[in-house]
Amino acid sequence: MNAHPLFDIEGQLALVTGSSRGIGLALARGLLQAGTSVVLNGRDPGRLEEAARALRGEAPEWETRVHAVRFDVTDEAEVIAAFDAVERDIGPVGICVNNAGIQIRGPVADYRLEDWNRIVATNLTSAFLVGREAGRRMASRGRGKIINIASLQSEASRPGIAPYAATKGGVKMLTKGMCADLAGSGVQVNAIGPGYFATDLNAALKADEAFDAWITRRTPAGRWGEVEELVGTLLYLASPASDFVNGQTIHVDGGVLAVL
Repeated sequence: MNAHPLFDIEGQLALVTGSSRGIGLALARGLLQAGTSVVLNGRDPGRLEEAARALRGEAPEWETRVHAVRFDVTDEAEVIAAFDAVERDIGPVGICVNNAGIQIRGPVADYRLEDWNRIVATNLTSAFLVGREAGRRMASRGRGKIINIASLQSEASRPGIAPYAATKGGVKMLTKGMCADLAGSGVQVNAIGPGYFATDLNAALKADEAFDAWITRRTPAGRWGEVEELVGTLLYLASPASDFVNGQTIHVDGGVLAVL
């Protein structure tokens, strides 16, 4: 059975930030399976190259479609230089996924300013810097897809994660603001809001029996998500099927936000 042409993204070039592991790597793999070429990004060159080698080894046709570009998504000069190099040497970025993010937990009363600045830079400023550069180029071509990775915590918080929730709430509103500025140029800017997924970022929580049991009870689906379950929403937002969808955050959370 053939896929519907509205979901055809074959031959496009996608950039996925923070894609050397976890959700970013799963999203990059999903884009490759859909026929795109992918630029992996990360700050650790060793881990980045390891991820690129692993993906190239998964399918012979991916050998020439997987690229790795190390740059710091929080550094304006590095972001601009990376986009210049990618579009000069590989091709125009038609799909940009702002996935880079960190979590630094702690009660807000004791939270250090240096940790606040770091989490804001990594989770929110990076989406602005990378999205701005992608948007500039996409707008000049009259088309493009920017997909920001927001969170369940764009809408709800819990003790010990106030700064993280603030950054993810910011990503949600940045998505709306970028839509307001770029939609008229043929660029769609949307976000995915993952719930609780089994990743390196959440490994300690998953290993906590009490917290694991609470998440299982709290989630209508009765379980944690698997990172591969984010790919379908990504492909929808990256494809022509979503050409009139703009400024939205689609939560993939097993139903957490639907219930009290």
